[in-house]
Amino acid sequence: MDFLLIALIPLLPLVAAGLTALLKREQKALSATLVIGAQTVACVLSLWALLLAMCADNGEPGLIHEFVNFPWLTFGHETLKLGLLVDPLSGVMGAMVAFVALLIFIYSHGYMKEDRNYTRFYTFLGLFSGAMLGVVYSNSLLLTFVCWELVGLASYLLIGFWFFKPSAAAAAKKAFLTTRVGDMGLMIGMFWLYKAAGTLLFYDNGAGCLEQAALATMAKTLVGGLALSNIIALLIFCGAAGKSGQFPLHVWLPDAMEGPTPVSALIHAATMVAAGVYLVARVFPIFAATGTHSISLIVVASVGAFTALFAALIAVAQNDIKRILAYSTVSQLGFMMLAAGVGHPGVAMLHLIAHAFFKALLFMGAGSVIHGVHDEQDIREMGGLRRFMPVTFVTYSIGMLALAGFPVLFSGFWSKDAILHAAHLWPVSQLPFYMATAAAFLTAFYMTRQMAYVFFGQYRGHAHPHESPAVMTLPLVILAAAAILMSLPATPAWPAFEEFLKGEAAHFSLEGLTEPGFLQIALTSTAIVFLGIGLGWLIYGRKPLGAVDPIQTAAAPAFRALANRLYIDEIYDATVIRALHGFGSLAAWIDRQILAGIVSAVAALSFFVSAVSNGIDRFVINFGFDNSCNALREYGGAAASCEGGRVQGYLRLIALGTVILLAVIGWLLV
Repeated sequence: MDFLLIALIPLLPLVAAGLTALLKREQKALSATLVIGAQTVACVLSLWALLLAMCADNGEPGLIHEFVNFPWLTFGHETLKLGLLVDPLSGVMGAMVAFVALLIFIYSHGYMKEDRNYTRFYTFLGLFSGAMLGVVYSNSLLLTFVCWELVGLASYLLIGFWFFKPSAAAAAKKAFLTTRVGDMGLMIGMFWLYKAAGTLLFYDNGAGCLEQAALATMAKTLVGGLALSNIIALLIFCGAAGKSGQFPLHVWLPDAMEGPTPVSALIHAATMVAAGVYLVARVFPIFAATGTHSISLIVVASVGAFTALFAALIAVAQNDIKRILAYSTVSQLGFMMLAAGVGHPGVAMLHLIAHAFFKALLFMGAGSVIHGVHDEQDIREMGGLRRFMPVTFVTYSIGMLALAGFPVLFSGFWSKDAILHAAHLWPVSQLPFYMATAAAFLTAFYMTRQMAYVFFGQYRGHAHPHESPAVMTLPLVILAAAAILMSLPATPAWPAFEEFLKGEAAHFSLEGLTEPGFLQIALTSTAIVFLGIGLGWLIYGRKPLGAVDPIQTAAAPAFRALANRLYIDEIYDATVIRALHGFGSLAAWIDRQILAGIVSAVAALSFFVSAVSNGIDRFVINFGFDNSCNALREYGGAAASCEGGRVQGYLRLIALGTVILLAVIGWLLV
């Protein structure tokens, strides 16, 4: 395998971003050409890498891992290595990221064409894509972490792109700081993993941290009654929970809607938020080192199930079209984490890929709606848009049905059912299954509510709506087709996706439809979807809608709590933020009243010592030294006066000295 070409997949968008950063603001066409062109080549190369992963065969059963490792840093006898990896997991993830990002880049050309900072926007897009693709193709947790942090930086820049809006600047800081909390756990876990395994390479011919020798060592090593593998896995999950918006680190993700809509699609669909799920799937052998019912996987499943239901509840009462989709993303990420936690990372990845297509479609469709109604985002100010925006309506409907899990035709049905089936078979507890089932019902309900408010009834807005240009609607059509076609490899009759991730050849068999519990789950899921859609239409579709939500009229306190996001931000403000402010105030008081006093006392003592030293120097040392010097100077002057340079004087002194010498000798002799 030519890993130079694999290295170009993340490098091309990064280089394009660097070149675009040097362009003038007016060079919009050139900046778009550079970044979209680089992303197109990266997409082609990622599809080639996927093809290689599909065709790889080393004559042995099991997964195929093609990798190359190279030294990066040497200190003493230790050498840190980085590496690139192509296997089924990275192949399918890389192809999806590159493809969806390319469509978003093209869509952005229409959405952002009037923005005066258009060139800077494409710079940030290229940086984001390159960093995310670096996460995907890395064969080293160290390289993954570097690219992971670059993704965080790029997301900060993109969320706060309209920095002149205080809400956007605050949302960018909130996203950056919240994800750093999780990343601290990831970094500690990475250090601990290096100490335990002696390497951060995933695969290294048997010596990698995901290979049997290292896993066996970590599983056998106990720390405080827990296997070391579980502790490391939980620390890594902290980073994954931050990036993928899992409770309690979910609070940044809905606020990220302050960025331009293409950013929302890029972050919330296929890239940044998917990175946490991908990381869990990548290092899943560490989570499962002590078995598929390990404490770390139980935590992942529990957090995922709770997040899925928690976020779905909040989405019911939101009125911002993008914020509804944001909480939907949090909920769907919870589904993915649940799948991984019950021991099915392949199912989690199936839903991740399916979700990437229909959620990118929904966010870009929401952007088309916002563009068509002249920047309005409140669904209560919309209505009847299916008549004005037919292409957006049809494609958005496909995305909505896929997200709701409408039976058979849509990928979301199969991937969601696979998660419910896996959760139902989990022997540890049935509670996550019931929570996920309730979340599935709520998903169908709140998406029907959104559709009724936006596309049905009478138009309630003020500006005349219009359809978006082709540069924006064409990506919607492509993603709508993908949301349907993705159902083909997802069915249990032809589980091509899961078999591919396992390194096995997929084959068509109706036996998959007769697995224990499958028909029961499928029928239950179908009933839930129809119940959610039916109830949503019953409440929101039959009568004209006004400014007050029907549920708000019937259950005002509950609706108000959900509309205020169950006051989680307020709770954080009253506890964590206030505690941090208190700690900061205490630190400031200690600094001003204690440390500053100590510093002032030390400074005063220093001034006193220096004054004393100066007095001793001037009036003792200098005085004595100066007087000695003056005396020597006088004596020297006197002695010098004897040296007049006249020979007669010297002869007289010699004669005088001779007389004195003779007198002394004579006196001594007498």
